[in-house]
Amino acid sequence: MTQGTHGSPGTGVPEGAAGAPRVPAQGRAADGGGRGRPVESAAGAHGPGGTGGGGGTGVRGEHVHSETPLPRPGVPRPAVQRSSVRGQVLDALRTALVTGDLAPGEVYSAPALGERFGVSATPVREAMQQLALEGAVEVVPNRGFRVVRRGARELAELAEVRALVEVPVMLRLARTVPAERWAELRPLAEATVRAAASGCRASYAEADRAFHRAVLALSGNEQLVRIAEDLHRRAQWPLVGGAGGRSGRERAELIADAAEHGALLDALVVRDLEVVGALVREHFAGAV
Repeated sequence: MTQGTHGSPGTGVPEGAAGAPRVPAQGRAADGGGRGRPVESAAGAHGPGGTGGGGGTGVRGEHVHSETPLPRPGVPRPAVQRSSVRGQVLDALRTALVTGDLAPGEVYSAPALGERFGVSATPVREAMQQLALEGAVEVVPNRGFRVVRRGARELAELAEVRALVEVPVMLRLARTVPAERWAELRPLAEATVRAAASGCRASYAEADRAFHRAVLALSGNEQLVRIAEDLHRRAQWPLVGGAGGRSGRERAELIADAAEHGALLDALVVRDLEVVGALVREHFAGAV
């Protein structure tokens, strides 16, 4: 994977804004010094002393959720709520993890990442806490969050757990789901092939999860789908020193991985249980 270029000392934030994942631009309100600052939600991002009109001494990133700012005449209220900003930041961070723009072993601070995404530190910190629950980062007190270093052994363990969870389900579905239902999933399998051909690891990761999620959804077990999704996402975090999906070799590996989706559907349609089991195990073991 192509590692992110790290910026100024002490921030631990990759530079190279052209290739960095971006959160859709939020509205900005002027502070007392004439500089823009993010407006995160209709509830406002100003402290007790700040107002939407620039008066007072609001502190950037300070939130008082009990306050309801008075709307200014002629100015529509922002449509994006704070929870939406947090979700957008979470998506951007996940993309940066998959592509390697957030490098394993590096520490990133919420305020610095907030500057990068054009939001305050609060939604970044909340998104990072979610990533910590998913095992992608770990909290470093008074510094920020360190991207977890992962190796081949952890990937092998994840592949084993995924197989234990999903293979029995796949075999049951192969015996019970009619062929026409599998045919409905063919466009999702084809989407993974297109994403793989683009060489964008983040796009492929999303398409890959969508395909597997749709297959498991046929079981009707929502808890299973959630658990499998979490394991799948963990398996997609990059290895230390891995490629970022930009090399010819990486693209070839993605294309080979995507082709297994079509082969799996073929086996499911004809209810070849032996091939289904072998394909799923091999797919997990060779996941990229």
